[in-house]
Amino acid sequence: MYLVEHFYSIQGEGKFVGTPSIFFRFGGCNLRCPNFGEYFIKGKKVFGCDSVRAVNKRLFEQEWMRVDDAKELEKILNDHLEHLDFRPHVVLTGGEPLLYWSEESFYEFVEYLVREGFIVTIETNATIEIDFESYPAYKEVIFAMAVKLSNSGEPYEKRVNKAAIAAIAQETAYSFFKFTLDRAIIEFDAYDQIVDIVGDYPEIEVFCMPLGDRIEILRKHDKAVAQFCMIHGFIYSDRLQVRLWNRERRR
Repeated sequence: MYLVEHFYSIQGEGKFVGTPSIFFRFGGCNLRCPNFGEYFIKGKKVFGCDSVRAVNKRLFEQEWMRVDDAKELEKILNDHLEHLDFRPHVVLTGGEPLLYWSEESFYEFVEYLVREGFIVTIETNATIEIDFESYPAYKEVIFAMAVKLSNSGEPYEKRVNKAAIAAIAQETAYSFFKFTLDRAIIEFDAYDQIVDIVGDYPEIEVFCMPLGDRIEILRKHDKAVAQFCMIHGFIYSDRLQVRLWNRERRR
């Protein structure tokens, strides 16, 4: 299991936008999402996720810290808490953190967080099916299901796993969907794609946010996404970390 970075900031997306949170960003992902961005890293052009350090071990291997014991993560958490006089949310993100869902050290950390009463969100693309009966602590976790649409560049059969989504929807007390939209997909068939994914779960909130890891890109799409939400009854989510800090790391 690899941890790429950890930091204290505010949640920038979804249900808990604006909430002070400690983030643990884990390395590795089962998707590449080549249409989501273009970056020049160490003289190379890299396409895909804006969390490029968490999905490209080859270029950022020196930043990937191997973790073999949950105690290491607990210590990092407690080091952050020493500077706070309240208990923030804890966010496990990536990459795709559920690559490690059955790893002993990852699950023990989740158990610790639940036992200590933290509000925990796992940010996931919801393509990996969890055994909630054998790993019951996950039932106490909030899942932000950032299921990818066709604008990610990933094929449907790779980016949509309805069994994994059903398990999360049925086994957790609260979770939500979070979709990334741009003007082109809104004009094409974004609504039909979203309904195909969420249609069986009318009780679960659906957040839509504009594509972009820089302010100027967000501005190309934000009003179209807001209008889309107003037409279809979804919830608009900005990307507050981008508005406030643009591409600054650990935000």
